[in-house]
Amino acid sequence: MNLNTPEHSQLGKASAYIDQYDASLLYPLPREAKRREMGIAGSVPFLGADLWTAFELSWLNLRGKPQVALAHITIPCESTHIVESKSFKLYLNSFNNTRFESADALRERMRHDLSAAIWHGGPVQAGAGVRLLLPELFDREPVQELDGLCIDRLDVECKHYQPAPELLSAALHEKPVEETLVSHLLKSNCLVTGQPDWGSVQIRYSGPQIDQAGLLQYIVSFRNHNEFHEQCVERMYTDIMARCKPAKLMVYARYTRRGGLDINPWRSSHPQLPPANVRTARQ
Repeated sequence: MNLNTPEHSQLGKASAYIDQYDASLLYPLPREAKRREMGIAGSVPFLGADLWTAFELSWLNLRGKPQVALAHITIPCESTHIVESKSFKLYLNSFNNTRFESADALRERMRHDLSAAIWHGGPVQAGAGVRLLLPELFDREPVQELDGLCIDRLDVECKHYQPAPELLSAALHEKPVEETLVSHLLKSNCLVTGQPDWGSVQIRYSGPQIDQAGLLQYIVSFRNHNEFHEQCVERMYTDIMARCKPAKLMVYARYTRRGGLDINPWRSSHPQLPPANVRTARQ
């Protein structure tokens, strides 16, 4: 029986901060149960990844001198598990007094540990990607907003604060369009602690034109919903696909960081390059 549930994790609990390397701190959570709730069984009907940025990463070189870096982590969406975010922060802190001969050695250790965690003992089919950005490259990290038409300008009445897919509609019998729509009004809550998660979402599609007012009301309807970032984006993707029937669809959310970590899920109906992991002003 798989006992790796959110309730058994360190979320919402007092935790000791270990400052010596310990891969066992990583706590994998299965994706399967939440996907079943959305009607997803077996292989997933989308492509994509979860793009993480770790802003608080430090270790010691062989002479004991502290080193710092930013880390960009890519978790493939087809992995059987995600890593619970607090456990990942505890894992990163375990490097604080651990010596590595080089940044490359640390990167390879992280890549190995994360790949093992997201497949939770099974064969690694698509490993985690890890890229370290050292201080001399920090100025290459720009702030950039999601491109697209912002639908927050619409003066809509909002009554739903739990996901309401019935708000979604599209002009199914009219000429198809290609659009990129953006909203900064995404808010959901942590599945376990109920703490607010703030984000912006970008929806790029081709197909029947989606009613923008209904889409904005639908995004707002996540406001009191308790679910992890990855699950919210997958719920949006499946609801839009089912209700609006686009020929192509991409849903990409950038959530504000907590504890030095941001998580930015991206799901697409078709092969494409991942979106740039560029932070927004609120991140």
